[in-house]
Amino acid sequence: MRRDESETKSKTQQKREHQALQALAESLSGLSSNELDHIPLSAALRDAVEEAGRLKRGAFRRQVRYLGRLLALEDSEAIAAALAGLRHGSREETAHLHRIEHWRERLISEGNDTLSEFIDGHPDADRQRLGQLTRAARRERDRHDSPRAGRLLFAFLRDHVA
Repeated sequence: MRRDESETKSKTQQKREHQALQALAESLSGLSSNELDHIPLSAALRDAVEEAGRLKRGAFRRQVRYLGRLLALEDSEAIAAALAGLRHGSREETAHLHRIEHWRERLISEGNDTLSEFIDGHPDADRQRLGQLTRAARRERDRHDSPRAGRLLFAFLRDHVA
């Protein structure tokens, strides 16, 4: 007589796996449609995840339990790995934006020495344009104007900071 896989697992282990699937389902329900495009989901599962994003309270909890049951039928490890990759990429993008913001603040507050330092590290950048944007952003900050030049400086740096 052959035992199937669910009989060999303890009840506690089955419960842990079920809770992990529900946690994964809840994480998926918080993703945008664009983010869901990067996750390997079947059409039925994707529809159910999108539906969960629109629900509130009790209906949301019921939908998460349903998603957990659907995830048990799918390759949940691949889905979890794709979700982790999506989150990791998001952290890298945030760190990149922080580096750009740091350069912008240094250029505005420190002046020509920082400008030379940036050009030394990024020789393909247009020194004249960078200087113009930096001076305009500094004037805006001193006058408390809207940060139009600051945004342009940020866009310029984004194009040149790897």
